[in-house]
Amino acid sequence: MSKGFRIAIVGRPNVGKSTLFNTLSRTRKSVVEKSPGVTRDRQYAVAEIAGKPVTLIDTGGLLPGDEDLFARAIFDQAKTALDEADLILFVTDGQSGLNPVDEELAAFLRETGKPVILVVNKIDGEKLESVIPEFYRLGFDKVVGISAKNKRNLEELHEAIAPYLPEETEAEEPKEDEVVRVAILGRPNVGKSSLVNRLLGEERMIVSDVPGTTRDSVDTLLELPDGRRYLLIDTAGIRRRPRIKDRVEKFSVGKSLEALKNCDVALVVLTAEEGITDQDQKILSQVEKNHKGCLILINKWDLLDGKREEGNILLEKVKYGARFIPWAPILTVSAKTGRRIKEILPLVDEIYRQYSTRVPTWIVNKALEEITRDHSIYSKTGKRVKFYYGTQVDVRPPTFVIFTNFPEDIPKSYERYLRNRLREALGFEKSPVKIIFRERR
Repeated sequence: MSKGFRIAIVGRPNVGKSTLFNTLSRTRKSVVEKSPGVTRDRQYAVAEIAGKPVTLIDTGGLLPGDEDLFARAIFDQAKTALDEADLILFVTDGQSGLNPVDEELAAFLRETGKPVILVVNKIDGEKLESVIPEFYRLGFDKVVGISAKNKRNLEELHEAIAPYLPEETEAEEPKEDEVVRVAILGRPNVGKSSLVNRLLGEERMIVSDVPGTTRDSVDTLLELPDGRRYLLIDTAGIRRRPRIKDRVEKFSVGKSLEALKNCDVALVVLTAEEGITDQDQKILSQVEKNHKGCLILINKWDLLDGKREEGNILLEKVKYGARFIPWAPILTVSAKTGRRIKEILPLVDEIYRQYSTRVPTWIVNKALEEITRDHSIYSKTGKRVKFYYGTQVDVRPPTFVIFTNFPEDIPKSYERYLRNRLREALGFEKSPVKIIFRERR
């Protein structure tokens, strides 16, 4: 698959890059907020420009010469995006006017040798159009005034981009049925981005020891030489709700839960330092609630080198704490040293295989008959609950409809028992199953 035509969106903080990214791609992938520095990692999406698919790359706000850790890391991420790009959209702020930082960035962008279109954003009315000429001082031939928020003058921007597009382009977005969607979830600072970087083999995410570095849910396509494809979704750390005060972080947590709902397999990351916490259990309960495949990763296992007994005790505590999600395998890893990282994707493959499996109806009914034969339950009226037959109606998750005479009277405990026994009998040891009881008429 060709890499497709790539357009990088760059500029100083808070000029509306993410709003333009979302508007052009017609998505809400990037967090849009007035606070500077919200977008930190590269974000990709497919858009259609002049009738042709292109790949957009959103980047963090650039501040040349800033010695702050995040500013340097954001700059490195943006530099990678520029290296990948075929065309650069340099976004400035028409409301605040030309800024010295814009002039520094203009000089930097000219050095890349890539074609640049200067986008003067936030031109929300005819009065503001008078400021556009001053931006020609930055030395770029093509200057377009728009309002990304109000979708004003976007046609002119499309026309400005069109001449740079090749005759034929190919977008990078994979088809839904060709890729395994993997969401990486966990509390802040457990090493989610470091794990993604290990899987990718490059510094794709910004990694630091400061909790809350990842604000967006960032999608990254990983394609292996054998053709296997994974969409890795690195999410913001999920804190307990009373501790979530910042508006952006509230939005980020929402994006993390949205990523969980849209994924096939969740990688829930814990640490060897803390084991399984109440918050980890709440994250796992969301995985259970949404019937998702799951792999529990205990990161930083290198901290327990030479402490075998302590490691065994911790592992048993994690197993006990995650007992309500018995289909989730547990793997001890170290993003720092690379320990057992190579075992993650084969386990994801097996989980996804089971998660996508469909079982013939006769096998379902044979298992159902054996499971219910020696374990009777009774309705509220004292009559025996009978299970007539069952059939699988869907995959991802494997979903079974079971016909019975008293569907409303089946206790949750029995439903859990039946679900676990069906998993064991039908080969879903590493996958959740969903059961729907219906009355036989």
